[in-house]
Amino acid sequence: MLYRFKSQATADVVMLEVNARQLFDIVGKAPTRSGIFTVEQMPGAIAALEAAIRREAQQGPHNHDALAVEEHESNAAVQHVALHQRATPLIDMLKRSHAEGKDVVWGT
Repeated sequence: MLYRFKSQATADVVMLEVNARQLFDIVGKAPTRSGIFTVEQMPGAIAALEAAIRREAQQGPHNHDALAVEEHESNAAVQHVALHQRATPLIDMLKRSHAEGKDVVWGT
C-alpha cells in the first residue's frame, strides 16, 4: 500500500506504507487510511522528525532497523536507507505548507 501526502503548497509526496508508518509513529499520528496535518500541528511534527534524524545520526551508520535494511540475493551486501532520506520529502512539504498556511492531507 502507498500513502500519498497532498498540499496546495507543494507537489504530492508518495511513500510506501512501511516508511509512512515509521514517520507517523515519530510524529504521534495514527497510520489511518486518511488524515491531516493542520498548520498548527506542523511545527511539532517537523521538530519530532528532525529530532529523530539527529538521534539516528548520533547512533552511527551501523544502526540498521529491520524496516530500513534491504538484503540482496547474495546476502553479502546490505544497504541502509537512513531516516533522513525517507523523512526529508515530508519535512520539506510540511515546512513549505506551514509557510503558506496550507494543511497537508494524506490518503491511501
